[in-house]
Amino acid sequence: MTPDHQQLIDIAQPLVREMILGREDFSAATVASAIRSSSGRIYTGVCIDLSCGIGFCAEHAAAAEMIKGGETRISAIVAVADDCVLAPCGRCREFLLQIDPLNADCEVILDQGRVVRLRDLLPEHWLIEPSERSSNSGGGEL
Repeated sequence: MTPDHQQLIDIAQPLVREMILGREDFSAATVASAIRSSSGRIYTGVCIDLSCGIGFCAEHAAAAEMIKGGETRISAIVAVADDCVLAPCGRCREFLLQIDPLNADCEVILDQGRVVRLRDLLPEHWLIEPSERSSNSGGGEL
């Protein structure tokens, strides 16, 4: 993990706090995300947890901010909760790749200082050409 990766963690971590919304079981900001775009700009977002699956993940919120800034390419991304780093869920992995298929090469910061490419978290993905798929099926470190 590089100092740039740690910077994303340090930017996202202060955004984590539990906010109770309309009811006790509706909350926000228990997970935060930071994205460094290919231009070097940093975008952040927090999750919103509501009933019926109508909330969204922190990665979605950060990506929406990036798109609002006119960008689609991700260089690196992290999601954090309390004192830990989280792997993006399957929905977020798919979402990030569909925003821009070149995001397959973005760096995903994981727990214990591990960093992998998004493509390694999406083996055999339909948007990634077979010749571009990682030969490391276990998702190696960068």
